[in-house]
Amino acid sequence: MQESDDSNRRIHLPKSETSDTQIMLLENFRPQSKLVTKVTSIEKPRFPAFDAHNHLGEAFGGGWDTKLLNELLDQLDQAGVIRYVDLDGGWGEDILNAHLDHFKAPAPERFLVFGGVDWSQWAERGEAFPDWAAGRLRIQKERGAEGLKIWMGFGLHVKDHKGSLVNVDDPRLAPIWETAGELDLPIVIHVADPVAFFDPVDETNERWEELGNHPDWQFPSPPFPPFLHIVEGLASLISHHPSTVFIGAHVSCYAENLAWVGALLDRCPNFYVDISARIGELGRQPYTARRFFLQYADRILFGSDMGPYPEAYRVIYRFLETDDEYFNYNAAPIPLQGRWHVHGLYLPDEVLEKVYFRNAERILLNYG
Repeated sequence: MQESDDSNRRIHLPKSETSDTQIMLLENFRPQSKLVTKVTSIEKPRFPAFDAHNHLGEAFGGGWDTKLLNELLDQLDQAGVIRYVDLDGGWGEDILNAHLDHFKAPAPERFLVFGGVDWSQWAERGEAFPDWAAGRLRIQKERGAEGLKIWMGFGLHVKDHKGSLVNVDDPRLAPIWETAGELDLPIVIHVADPVAFFDPVDETNERWEELGNHPDWQFPSPPFPPFLHIVEGLASLISHHPSTVFIGAHVSCYAENLAWVGALLDRCPNFYVDISARIGELGRQPYTARRFFLQYADRILFGSDMGPYPEAYRVIYRFLETDDEYFNYNAAPIPLQGRWHVHGLYLPDEVLEKVYFRNAERILLNYG
């Protein structure tokens, strides 16, 4: 992102009796809504929650002990979360083994731990890499992994042994996806971030402030592939491996376009989505989002991606269950992604039950 002077971040307010011009930095702008609307407090979800997308790698700062584990379980109890998918099993068996030993072993009914792919090995193993990675997946399954997590670097940074960027639907990787299907390992796949991260960072970008604070979150094309190239590659990948279950993380990385996501769900019965970290996108299109939940109630999984924290969960419960209007979609004073607020979906019980735990139970516990 190009640097700009503070004048680009200033708001010039009307003249007052004490000053010709009041100047305020945009980063200090804290508008307080004057709407008088209903506020519903939900301590626990309408149905027990199965969190299908979260992490534990940072929960303990790299250290584990019984006291900390008990604190974690107490937090989940407070939030009404009965099962928790830890996607931080990593891309190597050492990481996976640590998470299995410290979380899964002492609380086997509470946690599911996913494995990963070590893309760095492609440079060393050359053309043998896909079969090698598929073999490691078998080892991870034997050790106790219950799924495969594909991180966002895939499609943006992963390169083959010749140094070429790898497309999401690269046919050479078929052994990995087919092996996952054979082993009954669902794949949670994350290939892109919000669309605005791929747009020019100028006065039209709705995430300008966020990208200014995190310039490493920008993916301009070039050098990165265009957003649509990446998500269309994801659609191609899913359609070419119908025997493998794919779960599109973050509403298939395209919560801004639910019609596109719905069309992919219609074409691919092996495809599901989780709603993790996309309440901000879904809640600003409440009519479209509610229709999406009603139509695809059997294909949507609950997820937080915000860590095992009760207050973060309660915001999501409020979004799913209530008809509250225009509220902050996270527990922070200022929304993390865009300064807009959201509206609740007020979903019926039959949909809530499926989204909160029935779908995840069917796909993650009984798949195959």
